[in-house]
Amino acid sequence: MQIIYNVTVNIADEAHDEWLIWIKEHIPQVLGTGKFLKATMTKVLVEEDLGGQTYSIQYRSYSREALDAYYKEDADRLKADGLKRFADKMLAFRTELEVVDEYNVDFK
Repeated sequence: MQIIYNVTVNIADEAHDEWLIWIKEHIPQVLGTGKFLKATMTKVLVEEDLGGQTYSIQYRSYSREALDAYYKEDADRLKADGLKRFADKMLAFRTELEVVDEYNVDFK
């Protein structure tokens, strides 16, 4: 069973550019733990009442066990840098999504 570890982040406008550089370095570090198959970063296109810009980073884990190992071995260390740099400029929440089915269209 694959689990998507989704991190939704709202970043204040004044920290956005610095955060964007940082997150593009952070994602490969998370993938470098060996617990995830791939990551997808998306921008949320709904304007937030609180302002800023919102992104979703979806990390596709190899398994429930791999995600649990990430929490145990890597998560605190990898979260710490972002919290230190952007503490009062960033609001993040995390959700887990279980992949139930996937569908593709082939237009051959």
